[in-house]
Amino acid sequence: MTIRENELQGVRSQGVPIQNPGLSYWQRTTRAFSLLNINRNSPVPPACSHVIIGSGLSGSLTAFELVEGGVRGEDIVILEAREAAGGASSRNAGHVRPDAFRGFTAYSNVHGADQAVKILENERLVLQRITDFVSRHNVQCDLHPTTTFEVCMTPEFAAYAAASVQACKEAGVDVSHVQFYEREEARAKTRVKNAVAAYEWPAASSHPAKLAQWLIRDVVSKGVRLFTHCPVTKVQKATSSESTQTASLQQEASTRQLWNVFTPRGSVTTPTVIHCTNAYASFLLPHLAPHVTPNRAQAHSLVATPAFSAEHTLASTYSLRYSLHHYYSLIQRQGDGTMILGVSRSNPSLSPETQATTVSLDDSYFNKEILEDGLRQLRVLFPEFDGDGGVHGEGLEHAWNGIIAMTADSVPFVGAIESLPGQYVCAGFNGHGEWSPDTRMNSSKLWLSVALP
Repeated sequence: MTIRENELQGVRSQGVPIQNPGLSYWQRTTRAFSLLNINRNSPVPPACSHVIIGSGLSGSLTAFELVEGGVRGEDIVILEAREAAGGASSRNAGHVRPDAFRGFTAYSNVHGADQAVKILENERLVLQRITDFVSRHNVQCDLHPTTTFEVCMTPEFAAYAAASVQACKEAGVDVSHVQFYEREEARAKTRVKNAVAAYEWPAASSHPAKLAQWLIRDVVSKGVRLFTHCPVTKVQKATSSESTQTASLQQEASTRQLWNVFTPRGSVTTPTVIHCTNAYASFLLPHLAPHVTPNRAQAHSLVATPAFSAEHTLASTYSLRYSLHHYYSLIQRQGDGTMILGVSRSNPSLSPETQATTVSLDDSYFNKEILEDGLRQLRVLFPEFDGDGGVHGEGLEHAWNGIIAMTADSVPFVGAIESLPGQYVCAGFNGHGEWSPDTRMNSSKLWLSVALP
């Protein structure tokens, strides 16, 4: 969702992440993580060769790959405004879901067909890399390789999906892994009573906070210093006198621009600043303000009723769509059976007052109207779900919000910032920040496989 510049002023004035966010299901189930508030009150070091702003999946993975690439852990500082991985990485709906075809038309209209093909090829590759990474490192993040259903709830969206698949085929996108079901077969496969059609392809679900926390624990064990509850308030050029006064960076100062990264607990001088701040990127990088718009996205955890328990547990994940922008997402965790229900931000049934709260950086509360709409739709989609009767403790457990970052062209900003030598950005994932263990960085470039090829 994009809005006019004057409407963003109040949102942008919030600046750094608010300090009293509500907790997500993922955060509520990982409160014992020992590094959650590491270095909460410690002063930051005066200098360091690499400063990463943000400790979510992008930030912690960047640190991981820097160390893997030969950078000493002691030369990396991560600055986090909240608790460890306290932003969108720990506040989403648990999907690891590559786009198989739906985005092709939109990508093609903006970037051209060739780039659209590359984006979808990359989506499929990312799923494989995540699976390989988790397996290779034995990451305990509840990764569940499975399939996902794209369920078309209206004839109009079914026609849109079919046209997207056809366009992909004509452009040379491999969609051989996508299975198509129509009407009665779709309803039998998905258990969705009113499904018009459905598509199925490989995907996964995970516990995103456990994944981010594994990365954090790994890099901290290798010397990386993480400072939580330490928001960055400003990044500015270091003067020549400041550069030469920093003994550890004197050699760097003669060949590279140095930056001062300011926090309430001191400033760090560094030649390399990596902004892994997603929806908050424009606070420190104001030139991104017209291009990165923060949106609230709401999700809910539910305790499974008998119709979704034991042998009736949903094995696949779901996107249930009435239109391109009006949809619901659903996964069911295989361990405890918890169901995670996401609700789209564009929903014609919501009041103007609720829709007006979409563009926001406030994740301290959930919206009751969105919650009620989600529960009502869950019963429409799966009539056998009865969250009001039965055993005490079944049904709705919790609701929360996360702040996602929308861009006009639906792809993130990833790479070097040409006007700010030594600074890099990784932001704007459009609520589809399909994390990839393929970050590479040296003294001049940052690559992530989620970037536009």
